[in-house]
Amino acid sequence: MSDHGYDSTKDSFNSAKEAAKESFEEAKEAASNAADDFKREYDNFTKDTNNKRILAGVLGIFFGYLGIHKFVLGYNKEGIILLIAGVLTCGGAGIIGIIEGIIYLTKSEEEFYQTYQLNKKPWF
Repeated sequence: MSDHGYDSTKDSFNSAKEAAKESFEEAKEAASNAADDFKREYDNFTKDTNNKRILAGVLGIFFGYLGIHKFVLGYNKEGIILLIAGVLTCGGAGIIGIIEGIIYLTKSEEEFYQTYQLNKKPWF
């Protein structure tokens, strides 16, 4: 048995290993950049009160039983309560989310800001 075949295989393996490391580092950097871009855009989107009103309203209508619209507005305790109620009622608590979503979308930007962001009114 010759060492030449073994050395060739070992060199090929090491070459593939180095290529994989480089690819991994490139993928890691790309993922990090994408995550940073996503976070920056999300932060910009949610800082705008009109966008937050629209986002919370739409999430309330479609995913209200999960309480996601409450988390978007920073009402974590209420979001957890609604999530638990949604699970216990098999989604029946979603009617609360639908009602709140409609209320959010029908309020003016100023009214929404005053009611839900300044005064922190957690329910309806």
